[in-house]
Amino acid sequence: MSASELDIKMKILQAAKKLFAKQGFEGTSVRQICEEAGANVALVSYHFGGKDNVFAALFANFFPGGRLEDYEAYFDDPIVGIKKLVEEVTRFRLGDPELVMIIQQEIFKHSARVRVIQANVLPVWQKLRELLELGRQRGVFRFRSLDNTMFFVMGTLLFHKNTDYFQPLLTEGSQTFEDMYRDAAVYILRGLDVPGKAEDYL
Repeated sequence: MSASELDIKMKILQAAKKLFAKQGFEGTSVRQICEEAGANVALVSYHFGGKDNVFAALFANFFPGGRLEDYEAYFDDPIVGIKKLVEEVTRFRLGDPELVMIIQQEIFKHSARVRVIQANVLPVWQKLRELLELGRQRGVFRFRSLDNTMFFVMGTLLFHKNTDYFQPLLTEGSQTFEDMYRDAAVYILRGLDVPGKAEDYL
């Protein structure tokens, strides 16, 4: 594939991500995607085979979960592994709000596209579950329920993504990635009852 073909494919994906986040998958037409991308309408069919495949290609190109194997060296130690997951989930959440919005919309609607999301996202949460269990087995994490603890950690990482709603309650201004990552990691490690001070592990 030529550089120009790769460029137009990426323009189509960027346009689709923007429009799906703003209008929803169902509310976005192939023609709108191509107009946004400055591409011929036939190119969606040519490069992707239709709008559903464009949706799947968004995750193949923009969701970092497919690179979990790049972090395997971190996962031998449950504390180090949890910290790395917290860091990368926070980085993704702050770095690609459009894809985060698409994930939220599709899950809320219980759409057929949730299967695509699950195939990409659940391996990340499965790794979280494995690290929690490994930490409990090694005695560095203490908790009663693996299921509940997994949800509590996920909630910490995902809940405050919609900060606009809570703006009237906020007094500290915008937070940097480093601040958000550090605060989330300390909070989670404290909740897991790691020995010593959670800050010592950062």
